[in-house]
Amino acid sequence: MCNFSDEKLKASYEKLKDSRVEDKMLYKWISRAIDDLSENAFCGIQIPKKLILKEYIKRYSIENLWKYDMPKGWRLIYTIAREEICIISIILEWMDHKNYERRFQLLIIISEFLNLLLYARWQNRQRIL
Repeated sequence: MCNFSDEKLKASYEKLKDSRVEDKMLYKWISRAIDDLSENAFCGIQIPKKLILKEYIKRYSIENLWKYDMPKGWRLIYTIAREEICIISIILEWMDHKNYERRFQLLIIISEFLNLLLYARWQNRQRIL
């Protein structure tokens, strides 16, 4: 099962169907993603917890984040929730590759930097011991 995070997002998706050619293609890609996610919610790529944007956690109260790669660099961002015995994919948004990189690249850089700092700190402790 696959749902949208809110009615506004669902309306944006439906609007794509009757738009320009490029938007119609995006509609087809998202439709394909919805079919795939309905078959297997885990078919995307899980984004590490430390890279989940605080905006998503605050706005949607999510605990996990996944991305589904679509043609021409488009990404569909979703989360997986459990409802009784059902697993549901909830689409949060979609974006082109450029916007995806902007949103997530800074977090990746910060995460790698923090890992380097922790490693350097660990090495200093090993020298002292």
